[in-house]
Amino acid sequence: MKPSQLQPGEYPAYQKTYIDTVDEVDLIEELEISLHRFIRFVREIPMDKFDYRYAEGKWTIKEIIQHIIDAERIFAYRALAFARNDKTSLPGFEENDYADESNGNSRHLTSLLNELSEVRHSNISLFKSFTPEMLLRIGTANGNPNSVRALGFAIIGHQNHHQNVYQERYL
Repeated sequence: MKPSQLQPGEYPAYQKTYIDTVDEVDLIEELEISLHRFIRFVREIPMDKFDYRYAEGKWTIKEIIQHIIDAERIFAYRALAFARNDKTSLPGFEENDYADESNGNSRHLTSLLNELSEVRHSNISLFKSFTPEMLLRIGTANGNPNSVRALGFAIIGHQNHHQNVYQERYL
């Protein structure tokens, strides 16, 4: 399954920005490859940049890594609920509130990258467990429709988006 197979109405408008950053690749392969690409990228960032904020009130690189972990967990929960045909409308989440409470900036980089890797490997197993029919299921989160497969691409694209932000504003 590739991002070009997504149909209008399978994801909210804000996720288009993320999904558009994903190459025309297989979902499972890119979940694996993008993790390794991101970790390699982060390890090449100079150590003095991890606590840097490009503007007042902006997150540090470590806080963004924690945000990527939190968002991936939320996207994966949504995918699980929709794959299991749960008709409950799921809530949104306020990313700034999560970041304020994340303690990400006080964590060691290795700890953050290990947690990201563990979360991603768990989600790779989750997405591998979905049948083709499950991947097509659509549920509602934050008042918007979202398919299981679109959430998988959103996980990758969200990470890509933040990597692009790092390159543009932090390095």
